[in-house]
Amino acid sequence: MESNKEDNKKLFYHIHPYGPFIPENATKLIVGTLPPPRFTTGLLKEGDVDFCYGSRDGLLWLVLDKLFDLNLKYENTAEAIEQRENFLRRRGIGICDMLDSSKRAKIDASDIGMQHPELRNMIQILRNYPKIETLLFTGGNSKNGPEYFFRKHLKEIQEDIKLKVISSEVPREHQFLLDERFITTVSLTAPSGSANRAIGSMESYKSLKKKHPEFNTIDFRVLQYKGYF
Repeated sequence: MESNKEDNKKLFYHIHPYGPFIPENATKLIVGTLPPPRFTTGLLKEGDVDFCYGSRDGLLWLVLDKLFDLNLKYENTAEAIEQRENFLRRRGIGICDMLDSSKRAKIDASDIGMQHPELRNMIQILRNYPKIETLLFTGGNSKNGPEYFFRKHLKEIQEDIKLKVISSEVPREHQFLLDERFITTVSLTAPSGSANRAIGSMESYKSLKKKHPEFNTIDFRVLQYKGYF
């Protein structure tokens, strides 16, 4: 017991700095895990935006910027935050990550390094927002990914909710029934630099790259996300 207390003292308590951002008109919900630890400590880098997916190293807003020609600012200002909030309200899109917190032995942004995760009650959140019909996971079912945690959540709440496969091709799609309401889940290719390796090995990407040598991994995400946003 004493050893466990000592181990816990060495762990970084990674608390999610943002609550769910869900407009009343939201029909889609972007679902991830946790932002990088610096968003918890407040030690942001130049180019970070103090908002969901605001890391300068992340690609979600870059992809959405290209997709919708948003002319976003990438800086730690109120204007940059407002741009993103206004876009989400206009499009009826919310953001609610799966985790409230986790602990880390190493202070980095890797999903695999998360320990003792505390999950948000996503099913109750969906009940509170009855217009939501699509969950857009920013990653798949690999360990500590958003789909992985959602499946874990379904087991923990012990309700008879099952994911049915709609499409097994990337991005994989599932559907489940919640109180006589069908909700679709889509596991998008993660908007992170580390996911570029996975994209590079996809046959669909290789084929497009061969036809269009200037085609890159951001273009691939724009193409993929376009059908869901």
